Amino acid sequence: MRRTLPDHAGLMLFAELLEIPSPSGHEAQMAGFLAERLAKMGCTPEVDPAGNVMVRIDGESGDRPVHCIAAHIDEIGLVVTGIESGGTIRVDRLGGLLPWKLGETPVEILGDLGTTIGVVSMGSGHSRTESRRAPDWSEVLVWTGLSKTQLEAKGIRIGSTAVPVRDVRGPFVFGDPRDPWIAAWSFDNRLGVATLLQSLGKLLREGITPRSPMVIAFTVEEEVGGHGAKALAQRERLDVFVAIDGSPLVPECPLELDGRPGIRSQDRAAQYDQRLLAEIRRIAAEAGVELQPVVYPDAASDASLVYSVGACPRVACLGYVRGSSHGFEVAPLVTFDRMESVLTALISQL
Repeated sequence: MRRTLPDHAGLMLFAELLEIPSPSGHEAQMAGFLAERLAKMGCTPEVDPAGNVMVRIDGESGDRPVHCIAAHIDEIGLVVTGIESGGTIRVDRLGGLLPWKLGETPVEILGDLGTTIGVVSMGSGHSRTESRRAPDWSEVLVWTGLSKTQLEAKGIRIGSTAVPVRDVRGPFVFGDPRDPWIAAWSFDNRLGVATLLQSLGKLLREGITPRSPMVIAFTVEEEVGGHGAKALAQRERLDVFVAIDGSPLVPECPLELDGRPGIRSQDRAAQYDQRLLAEIRRIAAEAGVELQPVVYPDAASDASLVYSVGACPRVACLGYVRGSSHGFEVAPLVTFDRMESVLTALISQL
């Protein structure tokens, strides 16, 4: 089905990013896309040994602290844990995916030599025992219609990954045409990547020099422990690390789904730098955007994970607020514009 999208640059880029599967540990295709895009913008992108893509920007003063603004490029998905003789695949989660969030849906299984389509199954709706409770991963399987030998010929093995097929990913536009909403599987973290790219492009077009030396980074393996960001921060000896990620809407956190970004004060991995938080809120307010402070009891970001291993002394996390996190996520379209406004101001003024 062809979807007609509003004429919105950030949304169009977001849709492009949704085309590219990028499960944790398998981000090479996304990294290649970003490196090519950055080069076309006039940047000199680097891909480090961990697989992170980054761009260095000189600041007005080389004596100021080195700042990194980073958005992770990996996504949650499935990992193959077993292949039965008939070609049925056993799977587990890759990152923080729950079976009921995924549902029974077609997936693209990414093999070393090719891909194939499979269909997720969680049992029969006609079974009294299966229909009264949520499944766990031990009960989830993927039908492929192929033999074990045929799957092996495509390089599909234990450790291969899978993500929902392109046609179900979105984005879909719905709601009031004057103030539309966007849905997709999943925003995390393509919305962050899209808005960071858009902000960097605006600064380059306008010839704006940041106050501080900047590293704009697109990191790998955030969903499985922030490994790319940790490697980057340790190697580059960064002074400030700002993660651009989602701010999930959860019952215990008083956030509004109205397009205003969130900014973390604390999560399970770290207490964020409160002076940095205040500075970011001030810069955002001067750009015309109010930020929503939030404390998460059960979440982490590249920034807090970097801080937790002592790889950077000052950290923050700016996030787009979205509903149905780690599933089919939703947010107002204005979220893109407000994130871009804040990011443009942060890159130039931090």
